[in-house]
Amino acid sequence: MGQGLDNVHRIYLEGIAGGNAREAVHKYTGHRYTQHSTGVGDGAEGFLAFFEPFVDRNPKRDIEIVRSFEDGRWVFCNAYQSLNDGAAKWVTMDMFYTDADGLILEHWDTIAPYVAQTKSGEDMAGGSKDVDLGADTEANKAVVLEYTKQVRQEADLSKLNTFVALDLVQHAPNIEAGRDGLKAWLGSDGAGTYEMMFQLIGQGDFVVTYGKRHSLGKDIAVFDLYRLAGGVIVEHWMNEEDISPRDAWGNSGKF
Repeated sequence: MGQGLDNVHRIYLEGIAGGNAREAVHKYTGHRYTQHSTGVGDGAEGFLAFFEPFVDRNPKRDIEIVRSFEDGRWVFCNAYQSLNDGAAKWVTMDMFYTDADGLILEHWDTIAPYVAQTKSGEDMAGGSKDVDLGADTEANKAVVLEYTKQVRQEADLSKLNTFVALDLVQHAPNIEAGRDGLKAWLGSDGAGTYEMMFQLIGQGDFVVTYGKRHSLGKDIAVFDLYRLAGGVIVEHWMNEEDISPRDAWGNSGKF
């Protein structure tokens, strides 16, 4: 585990789950901390203004980092949160940019309610966890890049079988199982249009994109996490959050 990935784990598990927000934010962030979680202000003080009350109103915080990886100075993590004995359950996907020493400089996220019964029958936060470090990272990133361009942005569903396995394991709550389930969703009004890919990072057999889609009159920030094998996508998670009006942002916004 690189220092950046280790620091991300520590700010999550010590600062948020462990309730030591003040110590953690000063220890694991760098000369700046630019925030894109729209309810949180920039800098250490913005972090503390949100998370110290969060800790107070949620005395029971069961937080698990389900899967995570790093790509140079970029770090990704996917977490499951159960608060106050399950009174609220959330799935988060977070992306961080770090400095040369691994200290956190910038953060993006989406926070979605945990859905117990998905359309595919797969757990929203379940599935493969461990990164296959022997897999070809750059080749897998190239597959996801072309899939995002040709299928998501250009909406060419005839290309789906080039990029996606027939027996795709689907974890997105609102998409049916398999390649056929994904195709049906991509062709629906609910999928809308994929307008912008902001970032793509990966390690081994895992690749994640962060971008924006527009559906049913709403702008949506979305992480798509993929696991690849044999040059195709074999597993998919999706975590998304509606983008609030500009006057509700506590910082410069989701991107």
